[in-house]
Amino acid sequence: MTVAEKQPLLADLLQAAPFGLTVLSQAGDVVYANRAGTIAAGNITPAKDLIVDGRVIRTLRFDVADQEAPLTVALSLDVTDQCELENDLFQQAFFDELTGLPNRALMERSFTDLIGADSAPFALAFIDLDGFKHINDYYGHTVGDLLLGKIATRLSGYLRPTDMLVRIGGDEFVLLISPVGAMEELASDIERVSQSLKEPFYADGFEIFSSASIGVSLYPKDGTTFDLLRTNADSAMYRSKGSAKGSVKFFDRSMEHAIAERTRLEQRLRFAIRDKRLCCAYQPKVDFRSGTTVGVEVLLRWRDEDGVIQAPGDFIELALELGLMNEVTHLILTETIDSVDRINDAFGHEASISINVAAKQAGDPRFMRSLIDSIDAIGYPDRFMLELTEEAFLAKSNFQDRILPMIREIGARVSIDDFGVGYSSLSALADITADEIKVDRSFITDVHRRPRSQSILKAIESLGQLLGMSVIVEGVETFEELTYLLAATRISCAQGYYFGKPLLLEDLKPAYGLGNDSRAILPTRGTPVTRIASARASHSR
Repeated sequence: MTVAEKQPLLADLLQAAPFGLTVLSQAGDVVYANRAGTIAAGNITPAKDLIVDGRVIRTLRFDVADQEAPLTVALSLDVTDQCELENDLFQQAFFDELTGLPNRALMERSFTDLIGADSAPFALAFIDLDGFKHINDYYGHTVGDLLLGKIATRLSGYLRPTDMLVRIGGDEFVLLISPVGAMEELASDIERVSQSLKEPFYADGFEIFSSASIGVSLYPKDGTTFDLLRTNADSAMYRSKGSAKGSVKFFDRSMEHAIAERTRLEQRLRFAIRDKRLCCAYQPKVDFRSGTTVGVEVLLRWRDEDGVIQAPGDFIELALELGLMNEVTHLILTETIDSVDRINDAFGHEASISINVAAKQAGDPRFMRSLIDSIDAIGYPDRFMLELTEEAFLAKSNFQDRILPMIREIGARVSIDDFGVGYSSLSALADITADEIKVDRSFITDVHRRPRSQSILKAIESLGQLLGMSVIVEGVETFEELTYLLAATRISCAQGYYFGKPLLLEDLKPAYGLGNDSRAILPTRGTPVTRIASARASHSR
């Protein structure tokens, strides 16, 4: 085939090509354009995409020297699929899938653009939803996700074009406010945001109330890097959550000391777990009408570096936050098992043994399986009572369907701890088959002179009786409180310093009978009385 014969074939191939080919004269006239090239003809501009019928056409333009006159050649290509892929990748990299908000990576980019020698002050507000886990547990994750989306929408309504709202994960948001003016104005704006989150949300037919603790840091006063500003805003948020949930705190230098103290406490706690310096204290549960000990609660203590025993304080919450509590609970169980002979000598072979389980642990089937297997392996699982706070029962279907059968399978029992101060006491009673209701100490303190506490206590007593659950009160500390319980209620079991304080293993004494001098029976004002723990100590001497 000659060159002349090939030219028509080449022309046909160029016409059918999937890319556009356009040749322009120096004056901009179209000298040649194939079929695809006619789409872009007249819109041939360097580095500019053309949208035609929803498709993205990208053009590459270059000049070609010609003896008669210079020509411009433009190659056009449909890059719609590539652009969609690039956009998807950008969305995945820089936006939160659930809320559609920017993520931390995009905020860090924006932060980098903001800072500089002449940059104006701006603020970083760390927003942490209060009690979101309980909302998730109670309503389910689907409703929880819907709520997060509605919160994002409501917060976005407060943004100016120069501000940015970011979801950094879970129930945490960060608000970048740029620029900021007077402090009074900034504080007022953030307070408005805080108040807006206390208004009800409607998700999947539910009316849900929420709030958020907010901490604020300022650039450049509180830091000149994103990490430092975020850390300081986070510290202010924790101060807010610790003082009053749903409040706003601005970072100040005094919080740096709190951060350092928390870091030191975290390290000390990790070392204490590693070195097995966490130990147990044992407090009796008594039947104060018959004068017998019916159980013992195992309580956590920390023997510090100097050998001084520390009460739990904040370290239990910290252990939960750091994911260390599962290990701690197994350590408690191990020490209890190793000490059972001493426990039996002090409290009796029939006394129940109560172990506290945090709500977060109680909702974890894998942990509960390991704990229950450990209890079952002891050989007397029916002596064990698992004390769970009401929060553990919020995820009712999870606990009722997955956790409770494990406990029942080995014959262990369940106690609702701190009853009356949680999120849904009556709901817990309606849906969960517990063995014991443990009335919170707040209803027992000075109960003899607090009519409202008396009414609540009687109501709980009646509910327990109707539902077949035993009722025990905790925090009994005075003669008057015990006298009221004996005279005005049918409750027979109690726990508190009046009967015996928590004792370390080395302080437990064998019990040789409580005797009539014990406060396990009704005392009189004129008769000297001795508390149970003291009576045991004196008998052992």
